[in-house]
Amino acid sequence: MAYIPPHKRHSLDKDRPPPVGESIRPLFKKKMSLNATNKSGKIVYANTSITTWFAVGLTDNDQFPSHVRLEPVSAESFKHQPGGKYLILVNTNVNEENNEVSKNCIRSPWETIASNVQQDLFSSLEILRKGVSYHELEKVKPTLVARFGKIRFHGIPSVHQNQVNETVLRPLIRSFCTTIPSSYMKNVIDEVVQKIGIYFEEEKDIYHVKLSDNTRTDSTVSCKCSVKADKTLMFYKVELNLVRQMVADISCLDKNLDLRLMLCSKRILTALTEDEIYSIKEVVSSAVLDSDVKGGLRWPVGKTSSGDRFSVVGVGHTVTRSYSSPSLRLKVRHADRYDFRRGIGEAGKEVHMKLKGILSVFLEHGAQNDSVSDMLKDSLKLIWDNFLCCEPFLT
Repeated sequence: MAYIPPHKRHSLDKDRPPPVGESIRPLFKKKMSLNATNKSGKIVYANTSITTWFAVGLTDNDQFPSHVRLEPVSAESFKHQPGGKYLILVNTNVNEENNEVSKNCIRSPWETIASNVQQDLFSSLEILRKGVSYHELEKVKPTLVARFGKIRFHGIPSVHQNQVNETVLRPLIRSFCTTIPSSYMKNVIDEVVQKIGIYFEEEKDIYHVKLSDNTRTDSTVSCKCSVKADKTLMFYKVELNLVRQMVADISCLDKNLDLRLMLCSKRILTALTEDEIYSIKEVVSSAVLDSDVKGGLRWPVGKTSSGDRFSVVGVGHTVTRSYSSPSLRLKVRHADRYDFRRGIGEAGKEVHMKLKGILSVFLEHGAQNDSVSDMLKDSLKLIWDNFLCCEPFLT
């Protein structure tokens, strides 16, 4: 039988994101107690992390409007992600009148979001501020990011999917899809960037090689790589996977995109030993560029590991355009990834924003500085006005 590289093999494994919380007051809020990866080996939560979900655009008595319903979406809408039934919340009456209703509310949508996330965000930031440390082996880099996409619900509703309420949503598993249509990306680049006053910073073409490390069983080593003139890879940065401190998913019922606010940190390894450098280089330099495979990389037989220390568990290729201002950095990218262990890949266009101003002011001064709250509201208003609308593309 001919040899089939791991990243070309089919797998019956399913994407199993963490389950939602136990209550929706506030909706689906759950404190986690995890200090290791989940079964996929991809996602790591801090032992004090918080996850929460809520909707903006409910009726006066905190119910879902009758014109909001769950609609199925085919797995083909999410490239390279096999199997499963996905459901998304759809407002069948999104129009200017609905947006006007939001404007006439006592509290604006961005103020509602800020009010719901501020306590969890500030407490997580305070824990992170006290725990950030720098030493000779690694550097901790915190990030506050806003992602734009669609919340997917997995499973079968307990009642008819047009009757959206707590009973329907409680048993469903939730994940966040960041794939956006080409027209949305074009609008962001051609119009939104200029409108909000940010400027082109750089474009990067990066290959990512993710390695398991038998000395760090609770982490994944991620190597950022560039392509040399001879078409081989050279790594220039090695870091451990993101650790999530807070994740807030927000269903924006008056818009057709949802929002995820995520506070996370990563550790950049700054003092690799000569043996570690040699072993990582051995694996990375053996990769073969191949645009026909998921993630853009493949390996010759027997070259996906270095001794019994490092083994390839995932690959990715991203082309990213960055735009920046003193308070934020916007990233627009084409991404193609594949996870060997789960047998799942994803490819598509993504847009996300790093809220660097909020993070830097808080880490320096703490929540005592009222400007942090004002910066959060201003950032959420900018996001609400410019980044949560696009043409329907998932149904």
